[in-house]
Amino acid sequence: MAPTSPDPRFTAEELDEAFAGFQATVAEVAQTRDWDKWADQFTVDADYVEHAMGIMKGREEIRRWVTKTMHAFPGSHMTGYPSLWHVVDPSTSRVICEIDNPMRDPGDGSVITATNITILTYAGDGLWSKEEDVYNPLLFGQAAMKWCRKAAELGTIDEPAQQWMDTVGPMFDRR
Repeated sequence: MAPTSPDPRFTAEELDEAFAGFQATVAEVAQTRDWDKWADQFTVDADYVEHAMGIMKGREEIRRWVTKTMHAFPGSHMTGYPSLWHVVDPSTSRVICEIDNPMRDPGDGSVITATNITILTYAGDGLWSKEEDVYNPLLFGQAAMKWCRKAAELGTIDEPAQQWMDTVGPMFDRR
């Protein structure tokens, strides 16, 4: 176990409050799809570690990446990103949480989702200096493929999802 700092930079209460603000913005962005507002929660020199996509350096690179990613399938079909649970670690200025990523209803009330673990490092003043998302890309791909199959069956699949299903989807089709 790593030694703890005798004088943490932020208290547990401050980290909880900052995370509540982060989650409120995430909930708003899930509705508005304004990913600029989400990116603005990071410091100008922040790092974003995305295990399948690499490391984004700085707020503007994070902004470009998240805008592109969340406007393309399957990100474009996710309806929210609520935290299922979180813990704070004042000794490292971190919040660790499990994020749910439900996709929109394909037309029959189905809830299709996948989760990830997110590690956020707080920098103060409502800004985060690092985010790391830890997840299994196979499980996300399988959830997206399940959504596509269901939407195709129901006649509700749109062109971006159909294109993903026809090109990328087969590598995740585990029927």
